[in-house]
Amino acid sequence: MTGFRPTINDVALAAGVSRSTASRVVNDVPGASDPVRARVRAAVAELGYRPNESARALASGRRRAVDVIAVSSGAGRLGTHPYFSRVLAGMMPVLEEADAQLRLHAMGSEPGAGDIEEIAANATLGVVLADAGPAVARRFHRRCRRVVSMVPTAASVPGMEADNTGGAYAAVGELHRLGRRRIAAVHGPAGNPCAADRRLGYLRAAEDLGLPVLDADGDFCREGGYATASRLLERDPGIDAMFVACDLMAAGAVQAITATGRRVPEDVSVIGFDDSIAAVCANPPLTTMRLPVEEMAAAAIRLLLDGSPVRGHRQYFPVELVTRRSTRA
Repeated sequence: MTGFRPTINDVALAAGVSRSTASRVVNDVPGASDPVRARVRAAVAELGYRPNESARALASGRRRAVDVIAVSSGAGRLGTHPYFSRVLAGMMPVLEEADAQLRLHAMGSEPGAGDIEEIAANATLGVVLADAGPAVARRFHRRCRRVVSMVPTAASVPGMEADNTGGAYAAVGELHRLGRRRIAAVHGPAGNPCAADRRLGYLRAAEDLGLPVLDADGDFCREGGYATASRLLERDPGIDAMFVACDLMAAGAVQAITATGRRVPEDVSVIGFDDSIAAVCANPPLTTMRLPVEEMAAAAIRLLLDGSPVRGHRQYFPVELVTRRSTRA
């Protein structure tokens, strides 16, 4: 029938259950057996049912909102790291168009059960995990099915994924193309999933190109890049290029390089990762791998607006080289 929009009553009738049971399944609330849940979900798929989020919010007395969780940086870094401003910039136009709010939560890398429970209990549209590792993502997903991760995550958790490994591989390949043969890497924190993928890309490229592995872990901040680059240069003065796993670290790496009297890019070429404001403001401006943060954030919000994301859903985004003066004189 043209214009037919199925209701929760239609789902209940098709599944042979009560309206309250159908509602519990649709809203991922305990109280229904696995076979019943399977029947209701089959009816949802057959009918093309989508929950009316506005009605949900009105019924609960709450305005529709997306909860955005920053778990590994804490409140201090939340206001200074360009990644988070790009996440919000990508989300806000989509939320404004949908007349929905954004609630931002900054917490430690190991949020307590009470924090997760409170956010899950008050979620309306759902939760976006800006930088949570797989273990934390699984904990949120167990309490609220309307969860999307912005970084590589557990297999069950819906997520937006950029090609971090391929981007790092391409960065090393570009430095090699420019004639550099002692290419060092400043990695991000060992426990960060994006840093892990970028580390893998560097190591694969070094193996494929026959390059020595000259690397060390840092932190996703300028100070971390400076300290790690300084250690690498002291360990191996012959380094002629650096792949740095984020632009803030790369800006610090440039400072460390120039502090030794070397020139960028004449003596040491540098490629960062992200294409954030830090890349444009560095001296010289950084060649970098562009991470499409705004597009990923907007896609995460649209996925939540469309209803409960399918378990294990993935949407993939390419990473592109942006050339600036840190690799060319």
